[in-house]
Parts: sequence; structure tokens; C-alpha cells
Amino acid sequence: MKLGTVLVLGTGLVGTSIGLALRQRGVTVLLADRDLGAVRLAREMGAGQEWHSGDPVDLAVVAVPPAHVATELRGLQQRDTARFYTDVASVKAKPLARAAELGCDLGSYLASHPMAGREKAGPGAARADLFLGRPWALCPTEETLPETRAAVLELIELCGANPVEVSAEEHDQAVAVVSHAPHVAASAVAARLAEAPDVALGLAGQGVRDVTRVAGGDPGLWLGILSGNAVPVAAVLEAVSRDLAEAATALRALAGGDESAGPEVTQLLKRGVAGHGRIPGKHGGPAARYGVVQVVIGDRPGQLARLFQVCEEVGVNVEDVRLEHAPGLPLGLAELSVQPDAAPVLAGALHERGWQVPETP
Repeated sequence: MKLGTVLVLGTGLVGTSIGLALRQRGVTVLLADRDLGAVRLAREMGAGQEWHSGDPVDLAVVAVPPAHVATELRGLQQRDTARFYTDVASVKAKPLARAAELGCDLGSYLASHPMAGREKAGPGAARADLFLGRPWALCPTEETLPETRAAVLELIELCGANPVEVSAEEHDQAVAVVSHAPHVAASAVAARLAEAPDVALGLAGQGVRDVTRVAGGDPGLWLGILSGNAVPVAAVLEAVSRDLAEAATALRALAGGDESAGPEVTQLLKRGVAGHGRIPGKHGGPAARYGVVQVVIGDRPGQLARLFQVCEEVGVNVEDVRLEHAPGLPLGLAELSVQPDAAPVLAGALHERGWQVPETP
């Protein structure tokens, strides 16, 4: 089928981003939210127009917290709002079970979840390209009609994401490992900074920023997510806690002169390297090893454009880029990840053009 009109119920980050992506593809998008200010902002950003309850649509996207998915779905279905329905909550099993309890039509409903987001919340943080190249889980049941599946797959395609079909239980176990528990772990590390002395914060570098980045998320929103997936998340956190407790015991033994405890810490670090290496790389394939070129860059307009211009001139594709600012100084360090054989070419070209290129350790 071809989606002509889509209702987005919930104009937060994900819902508004869906609206923006669909509008770029020419789809008529209608917006609804209990927060009229959020609807107004999403509309002003170009994500769609305000929905009036009598307007029928092809697909309704329920973009609300997990605990409210089933009740909102039931209300929409009772009003015969759409031909097909999906939701985009980050927990699947509980909302699906609750929808069945409420007597929702599970034939016209297919639970889904785009694996994309930001540490910032609300419509103001929305982006039309939020889902490009990202996995989008869909969790069909035995009741799911083929037409429903086709409609949700079209939504995923229009948003530029990659569909991944899993059961609701598999989904919740997976996101506990790759999303929910890591958020709690990041928050635990960031919590140590709340009372850290100023000297520690003055020494903070990119490493602690990377580890704690997602800890800036909305606590209220995350409590709802974690509550909906509590058992799988707790199991992952317990495993992480065991690793950390064993590492702490080994480190105390090392401090007391027991060198035999060293291999235990080393083993955890090696397991970490192995796990990090399994994270999919570019385009979802195996993680690639890149060469890194470091460049000192001034904190003023046009510097990044100049840097990328050199890359274009020498025909080097930048696979990834990271910026680390120097505290108290109007400059920073750009790390450009490129193919290994291109790293010396780019480093030489930058040096010839007057850029300061430190040796990569």
C-alpha cells in the first residue's frame, strides 16, 4: 500500500522526528498530544498539522511512554481512527500483553521500535534524519495481518531505517543489554561526578564525556522505560555489578601487594575489548579498524569546513569525526577516522597546508 496520511500521537523527540521524515517524503502528517505546546512546536518545525479527531488516516503511530501505549491504542481503535496501527515505545512485551487484555485488535496493530534517539528530549530536539540507517525493530504476533505488516514496513522505509523482525521478548532482552542497562550504568558513573571536586572536573576529558553522554536523559522518561523492562534490565545490571565488585576486590588486593590479582582485572578489560569489537560498524557490517588523524583546530567559524575541504582535495573519505575541546582555550582536537592506508596521506596533506597534526599515540 501507499501511505497517504499518518497520525502521530505523541509529539516528543521520536514522534516529531517521524513527522519530519514523513513530510520530507510527501506524506500528510497529523499531530496530536496532550501537551498542546508540544504540538504547536512540532507543527512550527514542519512535522505536520494538528489532528482533529474526525479525520481518518491510513496509519496511526502511537509515540507515548510504554505504560500508556495500550490505553491510547484502544482509544484510537474504538474511534476507528486508522486502518493500521503501530507504536514506537522502547519496551514491547508489556504493552502487547496489556493491549490483548484490553481487547485491542491485534490484527491491525504491529508493535515496533526505532533504535534511534538522543540524550535530549522533546520536539525541539527532533530531526528528520534521526532514523537514517538505524535498525527499526518490528514485533509481529500470530494475529498480525499481512496488510498491517506492509504498512509498518512502508513507514520504516519512508523514515530511512532498516527493519529487523524479532519477537517482543527477544526485543526486550536485547534492548536491556544495548540500551537500558547502559543508560543506568552511565548514570551511575555520572552520579560520581555530582560531588567530585573541581580539580577532577577540570581534568575531565573526552573519555568521561563518552561514558556519561546518555546520562543527560530525562529521568522521568527513563523511569517509565526501565519500569516497563525491569526484569531484563535488572539481570544485566546484576551481571555488571558482579564484574565491578570482583574488579574492586582484585584492585584492593593489588594495592596490598598481591600481584596474583592482576590477571583478574586484565581479563575483564580483555572481555571489554572483545565486546566493544562486536558492536556493528558502518552500514551495520562488522566493526572496521580505521586509522586516526588528529588535528588541532581553532574554535572559530569555518574551521571544520576548511578541514573537510582538505579531505576532499586529497580524495580521503572521513568515516567518523570526534571533537575534543581544550578547557579554557579557544581550540580543540579533531580526530578523523579514515581508512588505514589513507591516514598518512591525509596527515601529510594537512601538515603541508599548515595544520598542526600531532603524532597519534
